[in-house]
Amino acid sequence: MSLVDYAEQGAKAAEKDPDVQLMLRVQQDDAVAFEQLIETYQKRLHRVLRHTVASESVAEDLVQEVFLRVWRARKKYRPTAKFSTWLFHIAHNVANNSVRDFKRRREFQVAAADASRSDAFSMDQMVVASTGAMPVRRLDKTERAEMVKAAIEALNERQRMALMLFRFEGLSYQEIAEAMGLSVQAVKSLLRRARVNLKTLLEPYLDAGLVPGSAPAVDKDADEVQ
Repeated sequence: MSLVDYAEQGAKAAEKDPDVQLMLRVQQDDAVAFEQLIETYQKRLHRVLRHTVASESVAEDLVQEVFLRVWRARKKYRPTAKFSTWLFHIAHNVANNSVRDFKRRREFQVAAADASRSDAFSMDQMVVASTGAMPVRRLDKTERAEMVKAAIEALNERQRMALMLFRFEGLSYQEIAEAMGLSVQAVKSLLRRARVNLKTLLEPYLDAGLVPGSAPAVDKDADEVQ
């Protein structure tokens, strides 16, 4: 499919998207429509950003930043794709800025603090288990949730973002590509690498039947990308 075809497809999708219609009202300074969009997307944004920046408080701040950018950009908004695609593109940029600032300042230590909690699943244990050097013990429900969470957070930020948008938000490859500023092939490659990395960490627990089959995975089509 050509870029022109993708553009036409995106425009048609936008025409049918009720959230696009809400955003067009926001463009005219309709605060009620803006509140409706916040109510619809606030939790979804938080879920994606929470896994991207690995911090509850930072994710909450970033959600507010995303909506602030939406409001500031309302006059320049053009409905060329589904509203969610445009919104998650902003979220991706906000998350990237946050991660970059953290790496530059080295002040953000939430992940290390979480790993030191007595009730948190140890990432070191998971890595050792994946080598076969440590017996896999039976985990309770809370530990299983912590383990899956730790495995997702072990992915780099781009793999996490692609996985969250694909698996939990149901965006298509094309929509993820638009949101992240990548090609469709690059998105498939990110998802393939995410699958391989998750499988490496979780395989001992999957084999032992300790992780439910609903553990995060990606489409088989992404696994075929070389």
